[in-house]
Amino acid sequence: MNGEDFGEVHDVSNGYVFVQKGIINKEKFFIPQDKVESYDGDVLRFNISHDEALSTYQGESFPNSSSSSQMESTPVSYSSESEEMTVPIIEERLEVNKRVEENHATITKEPVTETKTVEVSVTHEEVSIETRKPTGDTSTSQEAITSRQEIEIPLKKEEVEVSKTPYVKEEVVIKKKPVTETREFTEEIRSEQVNTESISDNNKT
Repeated sequence: MNGEDFGEVHDVSNGYVFVQKGIINKEKFFIPQDKVESYDGDVLRFNISHDEALSTYQGESFPNSSSSSQMESTPVSYSSESEEMTVPIIEERLEVNKRVEENHATITKEPVTETKTVEVSVTHEEVSIETRKPTGDTSTSQEAITSRQEIEIPLKKEEVEVSKTPYVKEEVVIKKKPVTETREFTEEIRSEQVNTESISDNNKT
């Protein structure tokens, strides 16, 4: 790209093109074949910049096939002076969010019928007849009765009238209070790990 020189092609393996530039301070690049833009029989062109090649595809040996996709998608920091490569290891982290849902509690009042017995004291008058000897003068101007005579004596008695009146027997206090409980949620998370294989092991396979 942009006419930048990556050096000479030395080998092709594992889907990578090994390109080396320089004689004393050698720069070795292992560029995926899908980054090849064109080849005219003499010059092989890549669709990457020199800075991208330095930061992503510089190394000392062919990457194995299992790590090729990781190299293409994971940014790699490489320093030619210290010969150290920094590879970020990615892991998923669980994030928990809470939302408020509204439910309803239903309280029902219903009539209950029961039978109650109340004792009430009532008073009434009765007639009692008592005979006694007269005191004082026994003479009278009244004549003896010649026929049956009825004498009415008023008598009083108490009658009971029952009525029902509603009243507040008791009160029910309804309160809402927060209750905190701990719940467990299990989810699978993915993380990356680095596997190293020696060059001799790669050559054996």
